[in-house]
Amino acid sequence: MASGQQTSGGNLGPERALEPALYLVATPIGNLEDITLRALRVLQQADLIACEDTRQTRKLLDHYGIATPTTSYHAHNEMTRAPELVAELEGGARIALVTDAGMPGISDPGFRLITLAIRHRLTVVPVPGATAFLAALVASGLPTDSFRFSGFLPARRGPRRALLEAIYDSPRTQVFYEAPHRLLESLADIVEVLGPDRPVVIAREVTKLHEEFLRGRAAALLAALRAREGVKGEITLLVGRAEKPSPRPASARHDLRQRFEAILAQDKSDERAALKKLAKAMGISRSQAYRELQRSK
Repeated sequence: MASGQQTSGGNLGPERALEPALYLVATPIGNLEDITLRALRVLQQADLIACEDTRQTRKLLDHYGIATPTTSYHAHNEMTRAPELVAELEGGARIALVTDAGMPGISDPGFRLITLAIRHRLTVVPVPGATAFLAALVASGLPTDSFRFSGFLPARRGPRRALLEAIYDSPRTQVFYEAPHRLLESLADIVEVLGPDRPVVIAREVTKLHEEFLRGRAAALLAALRAREGVKGEITLLVGRAEKPSPRPASARHDLRQRFEAILAQDKSDERAALKKLAKAMGISRSQAYRELQRSK
């Protein structure tokens, strides 16, 4: 195959005009230089750019002198806007989808439009680039041969601890996004559920001016952050894989048993009903709650 020969609509040479399609364009996650030449060309040649926030995207477009029209596409209007955009795509439009930062569809709007376009047999072209969780992972120092990205940790304590219980024995590095105001609570849960010596990395403001990586054991990082006045910025939280089989911390088992017994006492229900309520509160199946209770004996 000759160098530069085109094999699909996704491989565009500099001499080729943009074809009708939905283009998923990654944008910088902080540093405006972190955008590809291909992404800039797609944004320049597109008929329309669908943005999570048109004002935020306009800063990027103005920086590179791109005058392509924009329209809003975000979590609150995607149910109605997605069909409208698909109708334009069916008419031969070239539409670029962007979010405020990173890759569309990764903990950001985009999934509804992408699946609808595929259902209508329209061409969907990824234009890859910066992604916060991947940048944090490769610089974390944790194993990268096997990992799992799970988006944001649950905001509520019960479901969050249930998720941590589920990864206790995981052989993979776990990657999450976390809100800065919940970081200390999540670290405390990691210490209690996974143990104080679990390796943890906190990647803050990746690619931005105040980029920071905090690496260490869970308990030590929790103490260090408690000593600060507060944590700001965008956070990627990485949890190392289980280093070796070990019994779960007694505090986690004791907490689970206490919650179960409290439900029994408060509601005066039988064990079956209490188990169902416990599972619902923790965001796990009843069978998983039962297994955890058996381990807590």
